[in-house]
Amino acid sequence: MSAQIDRFVHDGLPPADQLPVFRYDLPELQLPDQLNLVEELLDKAGAKGFADRPMLRSPTRTLSYAQAAVEVNRIAQVLTEDLGLVPGNRVLLRGGNSIPMALAWLAVVKAGLIAVATMPLLRARELGDILDKAKPTVALCEARLLDDMQVAQKANPVLKTIVAFKSDAPDALEALAAKKRGVFTACPTAADDIALLAFTSGTTGKPKAPATTHRDVLAMCETWPRHVLKARPEDIVMGSPPLAFTFGLGGLLVYPMWAGSSVYYPDIPYTPEGMVKLINETGATIVYTAPTFYRQMAPFAKQLGTPTLRITVSAGEALPDATRQLWKDATGIEMLDGIGGTEVFHIYISAAGADVRRGAVGKAVPGFTAKVVDDEGHEVPRGTVGKLAIQGPVGCRYFDDPRQAKYVKNGWNYPGDAFRQDEDGYFFYQARDDDMIITAGYNVGGPEVEDALLQHPAVAECGVVGKPDEDRGMIVKAFCVLKPGITGDAALCKALQDHVKAAIAPYKYPREIEFVDVLPRTETGKLQRFKLRQNT
Repeated sequence: MSAQIDRFVHDGLPPADQLPVFRYDLPELQLPDQLNLVEELLDKAGAKGFADRPMLRSPTRTLSYAQAAVEVNRIAQVLTEDLGLVPGNRVLLRGGNSIPMALAWLAVVKAGLIAVATMPLLRARELGDILDKAKPTVALCEARLLDDMQVAQKANPVLKTIVAFKSDAPDALEALAAKKRGVFTACPTAADDIALLAFTSGTTGKPKAPATTHRDVLAMCETWPRHVLKARPEDIVMGSPPLAFTFGLGGLLVYPMWAGSSVYYPDIPYTPEGMVKLINETGATIVYTAPTFYRQMAPFAKQLGTPTLRITVSAGEALPDATRQLWKDATGIEMLDGIGGTEVFHIYISAAGADVRRGAVGKAVPGFTAKVVDDEGHEVPRGTVGKLAIQGPVGCRYFDDPRQAKYVKNGWNYPGDAFRQDEDGYFFYQARDDDMIITAGYNVGGPEVEDALLQHPAVAECGVVGKPDEDRGMIVKAFCVLKPGITGDAALCKALQDHVKAAIAPYKYPREIEFVDVLPRTETGKLQRFKLRQNT
């Protein structure tokens, strides 16, 4: 039985005939129909022997699992007793990665409310779009980010109350929570009640809002974390993806809790050098970040060493093999690559350690089935480029969005990626399926060209897209950020073109190269190729 009295999100979910098939093929995926994910991960930590283990760390504070549980309960009391929220109400969360942000998220979900976490860099207009769609009446907002939140509130009166946190004010969340006993019984949510609306990071334009259930989150804990990541209670986890992004929420909160590990949140933004130093200062053993950041970290890792580090996870965008090898040379660590999506919460194709195959993302994670298909959904021969289709214990449920019909077809999730699969079941990423460049009848994947360019010593970053062309339909165009002290000119352009011709099939070389100072990226580090295409 659903505990969510407010049915707003439930009523906006796709009809049954637009839902994917949900598969619970593994014994560990047989979850009860009544569960609350925070009760499972936090309240039951003591029974697993984690109560006194560190859970959340920062430069100034460390909370054990038992201490965090009390803090979460206090915030849940504020939400339900002081603010009068009932299960199914949405709560917007706005803040950087921190202990208070993590506690607030857990309290919202434990109370049966629906967490709507937002990226800290969003401005008032973007926040307004989220307010208009999710219709939360309460926002919990980090004090330093209040200005844009208040501007958005004026234009969207559905938001009645903003409560600041990370603040000493008498009406801040900390002060309100301090008055509570810290005793709170988890809302008896159904497994298929909604835990979060995770607005996508906007690599293709207007963000969408996939709805994720309590069952979804716990099922994902039983797939990639159990079978590929294999974290341990003694692990210390850190990384750059925001908690508002499901890559960060899984990697930097939910999955460590599932394993009994701890997470470190810094009090200042990461820099490549700063992250390497913090790895060593904190004794971090697992790190999550995007490929571009690993590339920037590599020289510092080689210089300073990373003796405690054992797992480095790359996701969020394609991992160029040049970056994988650069990192391996610097640290001796084989990168754990993966591809996932907000629509299914996290990673569904991956490989670690000895299972890594050069150039491949990996195989379907246990619990998932994946195939490469043509436009009609028929599986294509191995080695042929096609569209990725997946099924597993989670799947896309866009809230109030007609794009559901494009993402889910005949029970399969179509993430929008072009792949090829080899005879051994390894998947090789080619491009977003709408990023494939068709030039003079040839299919060219932008990431393959980017990988070749990144192997040139002059190139720091690059993005490759198709540019319309009368003769060829499209040509391959590259946007390159050069390393400091290097000037882009005609001679370097030709040198880069010749380099690509020597590295991969010559027809894939960029016929046009533009040197730029910076590439457009989302807050999570993903390259926004649609913005590059706008500049062609």
